[in-house]
Amino acid sequence: MVELSPKAHKAQLIGGLLAIALSLLSLIAIPLYSTMPVSQLESIRERGYLKVLTLNAASTYYEDADGANGFEYHLSKMFAEYIGVELKIVLVNKFADLYPELIFGSADLIAAGVSRQDDVQLKQIEYGPGYFQVKQQLLYKNGLPNRPKQLQDLESGILEIIKGSSHSRLLANLSKKNTQLSWHTNKNIATDELIELVDEGLVDYILADSHEISLQRRFYPELRIGFDLGEPKQLRWATKSSGDRSLIQAINRFFGIIKKDGRLDQLIHRYYGHVKNFNYSDIQTFTAHARDRLPKYRKMFQDEAKAQGLDWRLLAAIGYQESLWNPKATSPTGVRGMMMLTQDTAKHIKIKNRLDPAQSIKGGAIYFNRVLNKIPERIKQPDRNWLALASYNVGFGHLEDARKITQINQGDPDKWIDVKENLPLLGRKKWYKDTKHGYARGWEPVKYVENIRKYYDMLVWMDEKQNGSSNSTHKPSSDKLLIPPSF
Repeated sequence: MVELSPKAHKAQLIGGLLAIALSLLSLIAIPLYSTMPVSQLESIRERGYLKVLTLNAASTYYEDADGANGFEYHLSKMFAEYIGVELKIVLVNKFADLYPELIFGSADLIAAGVSRQDDVQLKQIEYGPGYFQVKQQLLYKNGLPNRPKQLQDLESGILEIIKGSSHSRLLANLSKKNTQLSWHTNKNIATDELIELVDEGLVDYILADSHEISLQRRFYPELRIGFDLGEPKQLRWATKSSGDRSLIQAINRFFGIIKKDGRLDQLIHRYYGHVKNFNYSDIQTFTAHARDRLPKYRKMFQDEAKAQGLDWRLLAAIGYQESLWNPKATSPTGVRGMMMLTQDTAKHIKIKNRLDPAQSIKGGAIYFNRVLNKIPERIKQPDRNWLALASYNVGFGHLEDARKITQINQGDPDKWIDVKENLPLLGRKKWYKDTKHGYARGWEPVKYVENIRKYYDMLVWMDEKQNGSSNSTHKPSSDKLLIPPSF
């Protein structure tokens, strides 16, 4: 046994005491640390999902053949991915229930087209940044004795709004100077249904937001916008106020990022870009042809679309854009038939008679599917369809030229919103002189795609009405597509 010197013995004793002290401190620190409050954002991450309150409506969240969809749904999904969790949607039936449910703790935030102007006197609410500016508009049905141009014109009719919305607060403020102004508030109905009530003549006027009107007005061509009321408003997300600002700060950072990198603009374009310009005459003609012509060829579209793994309504929309569903259509350039196939294309896909509707639809389905399969697999829907349609119209080579120009101009060649801005450049020598395939009338595929998107949306709406998958009270009486009541 080695005997330690007094100095070494003292050092060993001090070291032992320090070790004991550190052990005691760690025992004390562990429970103190474990009781420290977890931030709201950390709590969400720990449980693994974000709970979002929204409404079941065209502008927010709905389910289609491909699953969950809607502007607010995809925006919320992007945020959930940003903070590294899954998304859990919590649906409420009434707009007026959104804020109470948030305060009650049913979800982490509201993503349902709300704004600071909503008729909600709650100090517990905090809003995120504005992400979409909309107008508050008066909607009515054509045929009223006098077109409403100002508030005084509404005194003889029924004006209805959604309870708790910004429209309620706006009218309350306006009524201070317009004492004859009166309105009904409805707490058991969504904007989509309210718009339908105007078309049915059950109410004379409604006040709704411009983005909701633009989505629905296509289906009711007799509806008219009277005038705008109040100032434009910014749609925002809402959270419950808290001393812990981790969630609202994450929301602010998220919107800052997607505004800067263009993803917000892309999402807005995806849902609203093709409905901005409403053409009453075009929609009126379309609905008439959907009633009179389409039933003869509907099964052909369905059968050939199924054979190629396509959506029959998209194939039918292409057919309408090409020929207005006229099997004998012929252009001066030599394309013929329902799907307006060239002679070379028909020969290549073994179609003998382009004027036979069954053969033409089959040929169009085969050809579009081949074009679709040329689009790079990394490109997801719906951009994949829109780019394929542009290629169907202008040719794959010209589309590739436009995508290269898009990249040169710092755009995303895989996003239709960016490519459609650059396609018209194929008609300018400054740009087409350096492309592989040269000049093209690049503005034509842009109009072509936007038209088909519009017709496709109309067919989806009619088809869902027929199958009873909407909230409409209208039920079809035959196997034909249901036409809006105006027609």
